Amino acid sequence: MKASVRSDWQGALLVCRKCSKRLDGGFGPRGEARLAKLLRKAIGGKGRKAPLGVVETCCLGVCPKGAVTVVDTRRPGEWLLVRPGADIAALVAGRPDQR
Repeated sequence: MKASVRSDWQGALLVCRKCSKRLDGGFGPRGEARLAKLLRKAIGGKGRKAPLGVVETCCLGVCPKGAVTVVDTRRPGEWLLVRPGADIAALVAGRPDQR
């Protein structure tokens, strides 16, 4: 049995599942997609071979109204509150827009 598994991740985006569920989608061109799904699509690659991981977590305890809590492990000291309409490409690049 292996003791470890290789990954190409340079970081991960931890997305609060509870916040996403409360918004019932809200992201994408028609506002129907969940944030984690759009992030995975924007990153390109799948699973361990992607350059960045997207992991849906249990409640992170922030619970903002009208936003999803995201922790970018490349910048763990600053948690993000991502609102519908946010620039997904900027979020993936590690420079989220400040609204």
